[in-house]
Amino acid sequence: MMLTDAHAKPVEEVLRALETDPEVGLSQAEAVMRLHRFGPNQLREIPPPGLLEMLWAQFNNFVVWMLIAAAVISAIIGVYAEEGYTEALAIIAIVILNAIIGMVQERRAENALRELQKMAAPEAHVLRDGRVQLVPARELVPGDVVILETGNYVPADLRLIETINLKINEAALTGESEPVRKRADLLVDADASLGDRSNLAFMGTVVTYGRGRGVVIATGMETEIGRIAELLQSYEEEETPLQRRLNHLGKLLGYATLVICGIVFGVGILRDTAVGTLLRAPLEYLQTYQEVVLELFMVAVSLAIAAVPEGLPAVVTIALALGMRRMVERHALIRRLPAVETLGSVTVICSDKTGTLTRNEMTVVQVELDGQTIHVSGEGFMPQGRFYVDGHEIDPHRNPDLQLLLRASLLASDAVLNPAGDNGREWEVVGDPTEGALVVLAAKAGLERKTLEKAQPRVAEIPFDSERKRMTTIHRLASDFGLRIANGDDEPNSPLATRHPPLAYIAYVKGAPDVILELSTHYHHRGRPAPLTEEVRERIRRANEEMANRALRVLAIAYRPLAEVPDDPHPGELERDLVFLGLVGMHDKPRPEVRPAIERARRAGIRTVMVTGDYRDTAVAVARELGLLRPESLVLTGAELQRLSDEQLAELVDRVDVYARVSPEHKVRIVEAFKRREAIVAMTGDGVNDAPALKRAHIGIAMGITGTDVARETADMVLTDDNYASIVAAVEEGRVIYDNIRKFVYYLLSCNVGEILIIFSAILAGLPSPLRPIQLLWVNLVTDGLPALALGMEKGEPDIMERPPRPPQQPILTRWLWSLIGIQAVVDAMATVTAFVWALWTSGYDVRFAQTVAFATLVMAELLRAYTSRSERLSLWHLGPLTNRWMLVATASSTLLLLAVIYVPFLQPVFSTVALDRSVWLVILPLMALPALAAEVAKLFIRRWPPDTGNTAEDRGRPVCRTAEGVPS
Repeated sequence: MMLTDAHAKPVEEVLRALETDPEVGLSQAEAVMRLHRFGPNQLREIPPPGLLEMLWAQFNNFVVWMLIAAAVISAIIGVYAEEGYTEALAIIAIVILNAIIGMVQERRAENALRELQKMAAPEAHVLRDGRVQLVPARELVPGDVVILETGNYVPADLRLIETINLKINEAALTGESEPVRKRADLLVDADASLGDRSNLAFMGTVVTYGRGRGVVIATGMETEIGRIAELLQSYEEEETPLQRRLNHLGKLLGYATLVICGIVFGVGILRDTAVGTLLRAPLEYLQTYQEVVLELFMVAVSLAIAAVPEGLPAVVTIALALGMRRMVERHALIRRLPAVETLGSVTVICSDKTGTLTRNEMTVVQVELDGQTIHVSGEGFMPQGRFYVDGHEIDPHRNPDLQLLLRASLLASDAVLNPAGDNGREWEVVGDPTEGALVVLAAKAGLERKTLEKAQPRVAEIPFDSERKRMTTIHRLASDFGLRIANGDDEPNSPLATRHPPLAYIAYVKGAPDVILELSTHYHHRGRPAPLTEEVRERIRRANEEMANRALRVLAIAYRPLAEVPDDPHPGELERDLVFLGLVGMHDKPRPEVRPAIERARRAGIRTVMVTGDYRDTAVAVARELGLLRPESLVLTGAELQRLSDEQLAELVDRVDVYARVSPEHKVRIVEAFKRREAIVAMTGDGVNDAPALKRAHIGIAMGITGTDVARETADMVLTDDNYASIVAAVEEGRVIYDNIRKFVYYLLSCNVGEILIIFSAILAGLPSPLRPIQLLWVNLVTDGLPALALGMEKGEPDIMERPPRPPQQPILTRWLWSLIGIQAVVDAMATVTAFVWALWTSGYDVRFAQTVAFATLVMAELLRAYTSRSERLSLWHLGPLTNRWMLVATASSTLLLLAVIYVPFLQPVFSTVALDRSVWLVILPLMALPALAAEVAKLFIRRWPPDTGNTAEDRGRPVCRTAEGVPS
């Protein structure tokens, strides 16, 4: 059913071939059938690595190859010496087990990231069952009717069936940098190039202007961009700066460990063998000292395995993936992994007002019409409400001027009001919430879009533009329109003169009150246009200011009668000599959770700045209600900002809490000004023009509900609920993730360095090795894996949002943490070696018994220390020993594995262990607890003498708001 020559066929023929209705679209049942038939609308991805490939990646490591070589040598010598190869098999088994665990971890992290990627997939507005619905783009099928608006990505290849000033940027496909004008009514030669097929829209391109509708003619790999899918794979694994730093740290540790292992091996050879024999008679040397050399070699290689945290990258990836999933639960979708690290360093959040700080449930509560104030009742998107003047209810059907304003409001909007349930009490708006409020307002007076559009069909439009701050639609007049214009009162040269030629069309304009008022020459007075005097202008300005002071968002509605429609409507030609109709005031209540979130961010050393296109008075009223304004803070308007140089703005930026009447271009300057002050900036945005600011900010945040595809694609993070509180929650999760990574890196390194010191100190002291190679590997497996993962699942410390932001250049391990690692390693080594020496002394130099005691002491000490690693500052009792259930599971599992190795008979010969009686445990119990106790004492010193972080608390006095001083006039 996919068409390859749709550009050469009329729209009607294409629709017949696809068996679809342009006014109704496909039924949901038919769409499901076609999805099953044609498959999902997505590009074919590079298949994930198979199990064997992933397993090979785990083995393809220098140190692992060393261990395998050691196991092979052990087996050969064991057979030669008739001692068997049990230890060699055990080593190989542990290597395989390590590889399987690593593979499972990587697969889990990969699956988690892929699930997050699916959640970030684009959506499309589709006409199904006669209703506009929002569906995932991957569920589009041939025959679907898709609605295109400015800022959308084209979700599939479309044959356009309606275009209103539609322009599409096709650079991703054709390389043409300029947007291409699209026309649905054109026919193109069958062999025309892609760039000349102006009646088609191609998957992956961007709508930059206007709007349109199109029917899907190809999906997935059948699209034009699907044919070059090798160049456009949708998933690309990226390594974060943190992962790069940790990989670099792992390599340094690897090199250092190899050097230490070489020293351990060399010192052991010098101590336990006659090196001179090696030089005189190598064969005799190997026959005499083969067991000693093999033992030292195995200890050195095993130490290398134990010392290098090979699983660190996988654990980091899992911690990031799990943290990102927690963020999704808190309505923040991370699109790029590096953003997780940056979130913990954010010092400034620049937030839009509408929908982010407020509920984004616009409700028209007041209409100013020819000096008359009309109040409107009703909440949200419910199309039931009443109209009041001076406390008395009025009938909107008996007020022609109000009817005209309501018609203009509805017809100049693209939002659609749909029932959200079968009970008739739930409704939803598809489209812009501001336009939705106008549609709901008209519905409260009984006006329906379909009826009005039949009476006054839209024939052209000039889409909304953030620079113009207005939108215009042009409609053919019906005979019963009811707009009365007195010919005798018209000015002879006015465009409102209706005698010659007769009126046939009308342009409805909605936009910012100051802009619309400036473009108006008349106002609607008692059913007809009248000259707009300065007195009337001032009355309108006062009404606008009063509404703005009540935190209402105000739109102006105007119209202009036309005799004809230009072939190419231009704002400068149409949007002039307007008839001012009235003001519409919308209330968007602040979100109740935002005020405490702003205060929470303030305690965390994070400033919140409002950046909005609304009027100064409206913005200040909402900011004051939210407690956003600081004492003596400044408010800067877009006009004032425009007059400032970049240097002047950078000087003022630390004192400005509200930016009002700003354009998307101003957002870029605000971001750059903060960067000059070395702030880490998070910036919100939803429009196409917001993309540059989102890209320049350290964290670009797009709106998931109202945001355009371009904004979401550019952003680092998408808010699935468009809520400011979700930004603060994401910052908190970012801090938690980074803290958890620091915790398990600190834990792993202190354990591994401790193991090196244990072997090294024993060798230097002339003692036997406290741990056999197989035991070292088991310690590495048991204590490094599960507890480290449990540390990555910590929920966060209670005071995590009471600390100042982390400096972005701060290393993962500070000097203080390195000191703690050294202290912990020394105490670990002291406890284990002490237990080993005690066991040797009391057992009459029974090495196997002593090694079992050292083995048990080390494992239990590291498991207990995992609990103290849950915080760098807070005591275990403050956190609660049982609050991390994953830690309980990890340590319990590891303890059972340890006991199995010691007490299960068939495992004892494999691990060279013996059963320990109760008296032994009672003796070594204090030694097990010693490293954990040392960690708690170190925390006590940190709490008593914390590093000086500066005072980040804000003065919480009553906010005083004033306009910025020193702004050039």
